Amino acid sequence: MKAFLSLIAALAVLPAIAFAEDAEPHHAAGLQLDAVPAVMTRVVDGFIRPGYHEAHDKAEALAARLKQSCASPSPEGLEAARQDYRAAVLAWSRIEIVRTGPVIEENRFEHILFYPDRKGLALKQIQGAIASKDESFTRSEALRQKSVAIQGLGALDYVLYGTGAEQLATPEGQFRCLYATAIAGNVAAMTGELASLWDQPDGIGKAWTEPGPQNDVFRDGPEAVTGLLGILVHGAETLRDERIETFYKGGNGRIAPKQAIYWRSGLTFASMRANLQGLHDLLNGAGVKDLMPEDKRAAVEKVNQMSAALDTLLAGLPQDPEKATTDPAARASLDQLLAQSRDMITALSDGVGGAVGLTAGFSFADGD
Repeated sequence: MKAFLSLIAALAVLPAIAFAEDAEPHHAAGLQLDAVPAVMTRVVDGFIRPGYHEAHDKAEALAARLKQSCASPSPEGLEAARQDYRAAVLAWSRIEIVRTGPVIEENRFEHILFYPDRKGLALKQIQGAIASKDESFTRSEALRQKSVAIQGLGALDYVLYGTGAEQLATPEGQFRCLYATAIAGNVAAMTGELASLWDQPDGIGKAWTEPGPQNDVFRDGPEAVTGLLGILVHGAETLRDERIETFYKGGNGRIAPKQAIYWRSGLTFASMRANLQGLHDLLNGAGVKDLMPEDKRAAVEKVNQMSAALDTLLAGLPQDPEKATTDPAARASLDQLLAQSRDMITALSDGVGGAVGLTAGFSFADGD
């Protein structure tokens, strides 16, 4: 039996080996290898590192504002905290397209943003935390050890805007305010940790900018480019699959506006625009076109045009997802978002990916 199982295991890896051997020369076709080091350096130094630092700075500012508001509650203080929350959400939304490296280790991403909540776990847990008056919910370090559903930006959306949030402007909301401060402090700690990990001289940043045989992350330039394109394609997929389709599938599909991200604060579509901005900034700021032959660089401009069209659609939607799903004109825009975001995924996967030689039947896109 052991011999039989060993044979099965050996046979199972043969297709993967065959694909790897066949795909290698295709990966190099069209890719301007000399440009890889400079492009990957811009990815890290021009986008990832400053993105995490910006998210950390905004989260720290929010935590400080909430601490001040808790000490002297007022309607003005609550409004200021909500404005800082908006800034923190948008800063995170821009960099959250990076779903590789330290952010996917130790559930860091979920600690910062638990979404989508497919089983509806968060609401009852957050309400229970507020009702409990348990002081452990008011300390960031203790909060980090609890369920990820009650400690990130999604939880803070309810605390700042959900039922009973008006109490934050009065002394009666003291516990809720301290809980909000702890959440913001936890997000600040997490984003600070990510910024620190990417800043380490011999850490993940070096692995991304110096691919080579001794590198455990990227063994060569084509692998590094594959990692970069993966961020772009999967970022576009997430925008469509997890941000739009979670609450609106079009036609006779699912329509559930209260499943939309940040729906209570009215930041649903603003956060999506920040996602798009992140994709645009990474694609262009890193100089992905430098990886392509001159005659293939129009693929980047095509994606830029699609991104601009999506941004225009998002900007024209009402802040409230419920209004967006009931107003005929807004629903037409949502339908266009679904169609055009699918096209952008293809343009990134096949257009940009193909232009840098990522062919041989390989595609980033998961399909529908």
